[in-house]
Amino acid sequence: MAYFRHMMSTPSPRATAPGVAAVEQVVLLDESGRSIGVAPKHEVHHRDTPLHLAFSCYVIDPDGRLLVTRRALDKRTWPGVWTNSCCGHPAPDESVAEAVVRRTQQELGIELTDVRPVLPDFRYRAVMDDGTVENEICPVYVATCQDPASIAPDPDEVADHVWEDWASFREAVLDGRRAVSPWCLEQVQAMPADALGPTARQ
Repeated sequence: MAYFRHMMSTPSPRATAPGVAAVEQVVLLDESGRSIGVAPKHEVHHRDTPLHLAFSCYVIDPDGRLLVTRRALDKRTWPGVWTNSCCGHPAPDESVAEAVVRRTQQELGIELTDVRPVLPDFRYRAVMDDGTVENEICPVYVATCQDPASIAPDPDEVADHVWEDWASFREAVLDGRRAVSPWCLEQVQAMPADALGPTARQ
């Protein structure tokens, strides 16, 4: 999966014509993780969703609390479902780390520090009740928000949010008491107990 590993950390310049609103594009991938093209985001998710590049981010505050968000009720996929702090799609020629910083600022209004991958090879496929498919290579990041009170969620993206103790959240997800998105469940299952804790931040 050489392509998206390169894109995890390498910034590239991007240009948009003045006065032209950019259509959000996602990067399509082959089975080895190499780019095979792009497609408009609004056209990608359906019953035969192609493999594409995404990310998930788990944002913690200085006390180690995790930001858990509820997806807006009119989201195309998994509306109203509780999940990790932020998800998104890197733009063509944008590194995954850049996309994490950009998207969390757009969706949550927060600034991040200590952005780092914890599950760089994560991949999943999930199917909604209506047949809509998510099919992503989705490296998972952890980052810190030094000022949790600064959060200002975009209501088109986030219906609700809460800061929770990571250990309690992880335990509730793993034993089934806490319903979350399918990707969040798989990610929590894959992350060690100390993935967001002090040891991981040293």
